[in-house]
Amino acid sequence: MFNGIIFNRGTVDKIVKRPKGINLFVKSNLSIKSNDLGISISCDGVCLTLISKKKKILEFYLSNETLSRTKFKKIKKGDLINLELPLKNGQSISGHICQGHVDYVAKVRKIKLIDKSYLFEFSSTNIQKKKLIEKASILVNGVSLTISKVTKSGFEVWIIPHTYKLTNLCKLQKNSLANIEIDILSKYVKKYFNEK
Repeated sequence: MFNGIIFNRGTVDKIVKRPKGINLFVKSNLSIKSNDLGISISCDGVCLTLISKKKKILEFYLSNETLSRTKFKKIKKGDLINLELPLKNGQSISGHICQGHVDYVAKVRKIKLIDKSYLFEFSSTNIQKKKLIEKASILVNGVSLTISKVTKSGFEVWIIPHTYKLTNLCKLQKNSLANIEIDILSKYVKKYFNEK
């Protein structure tokens, strides 16, 4: 479990293609101990297992299933990735409960600078939109945000300067791809009432 508050980023150092996936190598200053191998790390909102660490290089394996469901199918060397270590017992939750299970990949439709903050609009299909709730939490590239508005084409979120500076959301442009995880509570409540 994660909470979508990003303090660390990494850069894709190398990608090794495999018959049924890839090995992803990310350079980061993330504090990892030698006995932490096997832990889950949120990489742009995707829960990945750390399989090796050499100096500042973290290695993950991504199956074709993960690639097909995330923006990592388009990943390339030099890409900036938001990183988050899993929550520890007793740790404060400043964002919201996140699983690292991506629901879909969205495109950036619009970015507007308003005062010092940024208003982003992301695309969603009609099926995806049915699960979106105004003022509910949403995870965008591993960043916990609040849906300010559900639009005809998707949803809008506001990015404050602090979040914009510390995450890779500052690298997004129109038509950029982003991993989206819908708030687990809103998904379960919607499912419960739809099945009654």
